[in-house]
Amino acid sequence: MRKGYITVFLSLSLSVILSFVLTLVEGARISAIKMKFECVSDIGMNSVLAEYHRELLEQYDLLFVDTSYGSSAPSVVNAEEHLREYMQKNFQCQDGNILDFSKDFLNMRMKSVKITEYSLASDDKGAVLKRQITDYMADYPTAGLLKRVMGNYGEISSSGMDSRDINGERKKYQNDIERIGLPQKEVEEGVFEEVPLNNPADIANSTRSIGVLNLVLDDTTGISDVKADLKQYISGRELMEGSGVCSDAAMVSGGPNEILFLAYLFKKFGYYGKIKENSMLQYQLEYIIAGENTDWNNLEQVAKKILHIREVANIIYILSDAAKIAEAETMALALSAVTMMPALLEPVKYTILFAWAYVESLQDVKALLNGGRVPLYKSAADWKTGINSIKNVKGSLSGGDSGRGLSYKEYLEVLLFMTSEEDRTFRAMDIMEMDIRKTPGNASFRLDGCFDTFKAQLEITSGFGYSYEMERLYGFY
Repeated sequence: MRKGYITVFLSLSLSVILSFVLTLVEGARISAIKMKFECVSDIGMNSVLAEYHRELLEQYDLLFVDTSYGSSAPSVVNAEEHLREYMQKNFQCQDGNILDFSKDFLNMRMKSVKITEYSLASDDKGAVLKRQITDYMADYPTAGLLKRVMGNYGEISSSGMDSRDINGERKKYQNDIERIGLPQKEVEEGVFEEVPLNNPADIANSTRSIGVLNLVLDDTTGISDVKADLKQYISGRELMEGSGVCSDAAMVSGGPNEILFLAYLFKKFGYYGKIKENSMLQYQLEYIIAGENTDWNNLEQVAKKILHIREVANIIYILSDAAKIAEAETMALALSAVTMMPALLEPVKYTILFAWAYVESLQDVKALLNGGRVPLYKSAADWKTGINSIKNVKGSLSGGDSGRGLSYKEYLEVLLFMTSEEDRTFRAMDIMEMDIRKTPGNASFRLDGCFDTFKAQLEITSGFGYSYEMERLYGFY
């Protein structure tokens, strides 16, 4: 009977040892499941981000995932399915792998995948997009640009070049002429007729309806005639909405910077004189300023804005130049109607001065479009046109510049800065969509279908009765 003691003791010992081993094995299984869940979540979410839009990166150096994946129906559900597929494949071992036993040891499956938050490029009025742009342009030296733009804007704003009603002032003098009336002379006994004024300023003013480009360009056939249906693009349609700028991303970048955004526009977008290759609209910065649906109209509207700035600046100068005022008075006195009715002298003189400033301003616009420079404030040496130019407007425009002052690009900088932040942002996104859609496989591309940050709720199950949940936030920041 003593031999049985060893058998019973061994049996009891083996039971304890086996329970301990099985407990260790089960603990190892639980730890392995949790660890693999962590690893596969990391792999899966990074794999989703790895599907960033290639053309958007190549053209604009921006990292976003297009939830349409080349289709015409962007949806975060598509990204959820991609995430589910990536994670499920990483839970399964490939045939022939020496570690195939692990699928029996862990037996893990995805139960649910839900993307609960995501930052679309257009969220917060484009702040998500501009946050990335700010990061991309972080090393750009902004001091010079900021000083130049703010300095030029300050000069334009303080002198009223952007807001002064120059047309109203001009029309006031014209109304004064009409109020005074023209003198009459007797052509036959008892028959009188008005003496014509023949104001040369009327010749210059008659060209205002022709259009600035038709006046300042020698040949308009080279101007782009591209037309865009703006309702198809982000500023003209109803947008998808995400959860806005991710708080973690905002803390890293510090939020959008408008001066950096302005620098980015000149780095990535085209404009008259520097057209971007393979772009849809040729005058892209002009579109951001004007918002018209054709290249011609955008360039025309920008030319008008510059013309207005130049007219105010030139009026300020010409009304301070005694020699030019004397020339205008001499021209006015040479008119028969003025001689017969001296009360007409002052209003006619000023209509001539305003017309002269207008022609000089056209000269300025022509010089800028030809690549020249024009200062905000002129001196006598900078003035290019003679008083007789008001009688032959287009023929008197030489296109020569002052050799100093602001270039067309620098006038664009100010006009872009003066454009509302929302218009500036959404029209820039319009341009991005236009150009991306020209590339193969992207005919329906939408920026409001692209995210750069997402949060996912993940749940897995194991064939051994375990279930775990996890929430993770991943993104480009």
